[in-house]
Amino acid sequence: MSRLLWTLLLVTTLLSACSLLPSDEDKTKGWSANKLYVEATDSMRAGDYEQAIKYYETLQSRYPFGRYATAAQLNVAYAYYKFDEPDSALAAADRFIKLHPRHEAAAYAYYLKGLVNFNRNLGFLERFLPTDTSQRDPAASLGAYQDFSAVVKQFPHSVYAEDARKRLVYLRNTLARHEVHVARYYLDRGAYLAAANRAVGVVEGHQRTPAVRDALLIMIAAYDKLGMEELSRDARRVLTENERQGTFAEDAQKLEEKGWSRALWESLGLDKD
Repeated sequence: MSRLLWTLLLVTTLLSACSLLPSDEDKTKGWSANKLYVEATDSMRAGDYEQAIKYYETLQSRYPFGRYATAAQLNVAYAYYKFDEPDSALAAADRFIKLHPRHEAAAYAYYLKGLVNFNRNLGFLERFLPTDTSQRDPAASLGAYQDFSAVVKQFPHSVYAEDARKRLVYLRNTLARHEVHVARYYLDRGAYLAAANRAVGVVEGHQRTPAVRDALLIMIAAYDKLGMEELSRDARRVLTENERQGTFAEDAQKLEEKGWSRALWESLGLDKD
């Protein structure tokens, strides 16, 4: 018999033998909902999120009703989050909310969505080192803001509400700083009207945030360039009055440390003392 024929027979035999080996799916054959749930949860606690996802999804497929299925629907969202699959995590959390809008665990589903969006677009190092998140695409921050807002509004007494409130403050400041970054971009490129309009949006829509002070500075610079003296005077008056009252005192120091406003103050000839 030729060498080629022997090779083909050997490959065919090996493939047949492999097909007889039990697969992961066969391993769970006959498992109860409780068994699948316990194995999935143990896998998740051990950090094996991929295996946990497989078990949770198998549970939902075989036993779509009952308390184990309900718990699996939410737990698989968390497993996807830890497995760094944000789209799948959001989809699973949304599915839980749609199926169980009045369930007490819906608060956690919204909170988990907020966490997913809050940490989205972060690289490995950015998760452990301080970074200015306001310079990234604000889409995820907007999503997180909406999710945490849902927690606070719909479940104000849940265990997640307090942390959600704190994150909302941070996100509000981040979104405001992003708008200031955009306004500065326009200002540096001579698009003075666009810069002024963006800064006005910060002052009107993000009051009591650190970014308001820089927004007023940009408004003054832009209006001066546009020759809009009255609007420039109004912005200076608001800035000066808030400075006098100490409204910006604490935030101004933080911004100065980052070098945000020093150049603008000097270019406008304003007296910080």
